[in-house]
Amino acid sequence: MDVILVVNAGSSSVKFQVFSVEAPSGLKCHIKGQLDGIGTMPRLRASAIDGRVAVDQTYGATEIADVPAALQTVGAWLGGQHGITPIAVGHRVVHGGPEYSGPILVDAKVLADLDRFVPLAPLHQPNNLAAIRALMARFPYLTQVACFDTAFHRAHSALADYYAIPERFYAEGVRRYGFHGLSYEYIASRLPEVAPEIAQARVIVAHLGSGASMCALDKGHSVESTMGFTALDGLPMGTRPGQLDPGVVLYLITEKGMSPAAVQDLLYHEAGLKGLSGTSNDVRALEASTAPRARFALDHFAHRVGLYVGMLAASLNGIDAFVFTAGVGENSAAVRARIAARIAWLGAELDPAANASGETLISRHGSRIPLYIVPTDEELMIARHTVGLLSRNGKHRSEERHEAIR
Repeated sequence: MDVILVVNAGSSSVKFQVFSVEAPSGLKCHIKGQLDGIGTMPRLRASAIDGRVAVDQTYGATEIADVPAALQTVGAWLGGQHGITPIAVGHRVVHGGPEYSGPILVDAKVLADLDRFVPLAPLHQPNNLAAIRALMARFPYLTQVACFDTAFHRAHSALADYYAIPERFYAEGVRRYGFHGLSYEYIASRLPEVAPEIAQARVIVAHLGSGASMCALDKGHSVESTMGFTALDGLPMGTRPGQLDPGVVLYLITEKGMSPAAVQDLLYHEAGLKGLSGTSNDVRALEASTAPRARFALDHFAHRVGLYVGMLAASLNGIDAFVFTAGVGENSAAVRARIAARIAWLGAELDPAANASGETLISRHGSRIPLYIVPTDEELMIARHTVGLLSRNGKHRSEERHEAIR
């Protein structure tokens, strides 16, 4: 059985899924898990596709101090307990820059190219690349595929991509890229099945999690996004501010005497819901809190979502449907209700009972703008891209690669 391993490496966790290749275009997930708490309280958890717990094990902080150690632990468990030897590994890589508009086989040159975008995605890119490097060092002949969060948005028009700054900066790569593309691409692929009546329509998708953004889809293609050059732009997030007047950054540096490194730390780690509430970046904690600032943070978040819906609707010349996805979008009925209230002027009417039970369609019958919940699956999208790239490059079923990683 040919197996694809999908890795989504973060600063303190490594998420993974194991897929078997059932047919040239068919994939079946067998194991889904993550190793989180890297460097503090490492814990490996995984389950089979039927929900049965496959492992739940904790480690000492020094046993798994970084992403390479986490990958080694996951690999040893997959190989030792399940005999899994992947023919390829697909990775989520947040920033592909101007050069990479689709999945690509990773080699030393590609890695060097992607290193240039670390300053543009410091929360994600270094860890995405650390996972690739760790596997490359241990298994140099293992096929690895990078799949980019920016790729789905690369067909945007020049009007959407340019900033109003001199052309030379655009030529250097300073442009609006957009992110969460793997999630939006998956949602676009699911709509023909779960909501065929809107699959070819004008749809705004809200990927709401610790990182949050929205995307305008026209006939399943991205035409505009709330994120731009970096993943700081757009909606307020768990610890990131979203849209910010560039003058604020100038003020922090020139008037407050903050160094660029200190400003970066503020914008990536201390802003967003955490900064607004003064307590937490976790929506669940904010919803459970009675503190006025917690409520304000959630109201501010919904307010900004509502504003951006207007912008994205303008880019589509109208809106036919709205979709919630990702951790908060899929699981927080209260956040969905707040946002629905903000876009009621468009004709969106929430069905409270459907919203509370998390049904696919959560708007009232007759709502001019239907509201949906569609769970995302970035890992499956990565697996699809990996298999597709292997097939196009004639690398499917490589026995040499099996031998190389044993």
